[in-house]
Amino acid sequence: MSSTIDDRILALAGMAQALQQVRRIADTGQSDSRIVATAINSVLQIDAPSVAAVYGGRQALGPGLRLLHNQFSGQNQDKALGKLALAVLQVERRFSATPACIQAVAAGIAPVASQVERLGDAAHPDVLAAVGALYADTISQLRPRVMVQGNPHYLAQPGVVAEIRALLLAAVRSAMLWRQLGGNYWDFLFFRARLLAAVERGLQ
Repeated sequence: MSSTIDDRILALAGMAQALQQVRRIADTGQSDSRIVATAINSVLQIDAPSVAAVYGGRQALGPGLRLLHNQFSGQNQDKALGKLALAVLQVERRFSATPACIQAVAAGIAPVASQVERLGDAAHPDVLAAVGALYADTISQLRPRVMVQGNPHYLAQPGVVAEIRALLLAAVRSAMLWRQLGGNYWDFLFFRARLLAAVERGLQ
């Protein structure tokens, strides 16, 4: 799999749109099932031929690319989303350094893939419950934990919590892909113009 900045920006877009859904469901109890399905399917892609293929094609990353455009251009910047993304990048570093946790997640993905194939819907509540439970049993045990703020009414609902956890697992998967493709924190500090240019190419 190639590792150009255009590939890395797709991985970041995948993370961004998954985390936007985390924020949306935590605040409103509602999510976009298409974006959720894209996120969950990305977790199941182990040997995809390209970065775009991880997400079912570049067109599926439009929402994430637009979010990144706002973040890197300073227009309609979502600071809460940026903080959540930073927390996910931090926990991904811990995850990648914990072989037992990686193995546990890998083992848990296979039955989820079978479940998605049987149900025909990666955003099905049963699938989200399974992926959410996998996150709770593995990545959620690492420190520092990713803390999600939102409406207490919705955050008290098991289905909402399961979906948030499932999306966080997908976000960590995208963060790992970004790092494997050569992404690092210096990009955000010193190469924002290059990142923005890559986003604009992705949106064309």
